Parts: sequence; C-alpha cells; structure tokens
Amino acid sequence: MIKERAGLDIIAPYKAAKNHEAVKRESGIENIVKLAGNENRLGCSENVIKIIEKHKEQFSFYPDMNCTILKNKLSTIHGMKEDNLVFGNGSFELISLIALAYLESTDESIISYPSFGWYKNVTLQMNAEPVIVPLKEFTVDTTAILNSITKHTKIIWICNPNNPTGTILKERELKEFIQKVPDNILIVLDEAYIDFVESDYFDTVSLIKENKNIILLRTFSKLYGLASFRIGYGIADEDILEKINKVRLPINVNLLAQKAAEASLEDDKFKNLVLKNNRDSLNLYYTELDKEGIKYVRSNGNFILIYLGIAGAVSEKEFLQNGIMIRNASEFGLDGWIRISIGTFEENEKVIQVLKKIIHTNR
Repeated sequence: MIKERAGLDIIAPYKAAKNHEAVKRESGIENIVKLAGNENRLGCSENVIKIIEKHKEQFSFYPDMNCTILKNKLSTIHGMKEDNLVFGNGSFELISLIALAYLESTDESIISYPSFGWYKNVTLQMNAEPVIVPLKEFTVDTTAILNSITKHTKIIWICNPNNPTGTILKERELKEFIQKVPDNILIVLDEAYIDFVESDYFDTVSLIKENKNIILLRTFSKLYGLASFRIGYGIADEDILEKINKVRLPINVNLLAQKAAEASLEDDKFKNLVLKNNRDSLNLYYTELDKEGIKYVRSNGNFILIYLGIAGAVSEKEFLQNGIMIRNASEFGLDGWIRISIGTFEENEKVIQVLKKIIHTNR
C-alpha cells in the first residue's frame, strides 16, 4: 500500500448536502424538493441559456484563462482595478488557493464554529493548526477571535453572513475588529450570501481600499443560480492576488461558467425577482414560526435556521417522507436544529405545513 503524506490521516472528507438524485435512489421517493444546499430554487437567468447557445462554436477551444470580459464587468461594478480580482472554480477553490498560498505547517488559522466547514479542511491539508472559536449568540465573536490571536496566526476565516446561522456582523463591529487585527494576518471575508443582505448594509468592497490584509470572496452560486457552473471570485489588494495566482491552475474557470456569469450580471429583473422571493419567504417563515412559538434565527441569507428540539435526523427523515430535503444542523454541532433553504413561495408554504405537523406530533 502506498503511504499518504503526513497529516492526511486526520482529515475527514468534506460532507456536503446530498445530491437530490442520490436521495431519490436511496429513498425510492420520486418527487423531492431539495432545500438542503442553499441553492436558488428559481433557477438562473434566461440570459444564461441564450448566451451558452450563442457560444457553442467555442466549446472545443480553451477558455480565456484570465476571465477578461467578466473581470472588466466586475471591476466597473465594484469600482476596483482589474488587478484586484481573481476567479476560481467556485468559492471552494478560492479558499483552497488562499490556504495553499499562505499557510505553512507552523501556522494557525482561526475559524468560527459552527461555520462553513471547508476552512478547517484546507487548514489541515496544509498541516497547519485550526483554532476553533465558538459563535456568541449565533454570531461571529470578534472579541474571542482577537483574544485567540498568537504569533502563529496567519489567517482568520469569517463567513459573513455566516452559514448555517445567517447572522451578520454590524458595520461598526467589523471595522473595529479589522483595525485591531495585526497587518501580517490575512482576514478572509467569505461573502457567499452578501447579495441577500438588506440594501442598507455598507459596501464591504470599501474595506479593500482601506486595508491590504483582507480578501473578499463572492460567488455566482446563490443569487445568480449558477451552482453547477462553479464560478466565484475574490477581491483583494494586488499583492495578495499575486501570491494566489502563483498557485492557481492556469485554466480554472471554464467557458460556460464565464459566459453564464457575464449574462447573469446583465439581468437585473431576475436578480430582483430572487431577492423579492427571498424577502417574502423569510417574512412568511418569521410570521408562521412566531405563531407556533418555534425558535429560529433571523437570516441574512437564502436559508433559515430553526429549532425543533428533536433530533435533527428525525426531522430530516420526516421531511423526506413528505418529499422535502432539509439539512440536519447537528452536522454543524447544533443539536435539535435544522437548516432550510428558501424555496419558491409554494414550497415554503409546504415546509411550514410539515413543520407544524412535526411540532404538534412531538409536543
């Protein structure tokens, strides 16, 4: 048997929400609504289909390795230079590239918990030490993070809004925190759900203009519904991106992903439709959950965290029997909680009916 490199034996493979086709095969249930992966149930812009058809003659050619057209569009949108942008095969790859570029075996990276699990995986992949800091009232605890900084700290990972809780750091707290972090520590702000935050939240891109030790991560998977295309991007100072580009695969974003992202940026009508559905759906949940006295966390994402007080696996099974896939939040260390992605308004109404049924059965 060929021995793996040192450190791999302590890494558990990343566990994501199951694909609904796999669940169909396992359960024997044909019609399943997947509300477990924080995907966009409204699909994607019709512009995406049109632009893919338009570029079908280019499928046999290598794509633009620099995502030039998309980079130009986003630099205009964000008011940044093109050199401040880097693209990846989704946020997963960008997170991996950051770790590959910066973490050494003697380093520590600080990770809030519960949060996105990939931060810990990539830290361990580099034989570095993950330092876990619990959330405070379901929100990233910036004071505890600052108290956890040592001479070995290299990266601080912050998911904002946080997954799976949906909470977000207030502008003042985030800015004060950043000012207290030493300049030789990289702050990664993973903003996969930032598009769903109410419009009165400040433009976090301004942080890049004021600080050289921050990288923002954005994705086209959520608001734009391009999860299968795998495309995300980072915004940072040129010096940070120079290091990341040294370890980035030469052609890491395919043609379809680039064109789909370009087309999505042009469709404000679809974007506004998704945002309205998300707002209306969350308000529906808040109203109905309050009526039933069910505990939940108000969300700044396209999902909601709900406490039923019974084993998450039991809730997961009962939902599946009703044709709905949800996420058992005990996988995040939140026993008795479930995370439900926002669906269409009709799907959300069905979820609420099942929630009430489960609660009344187990009271």
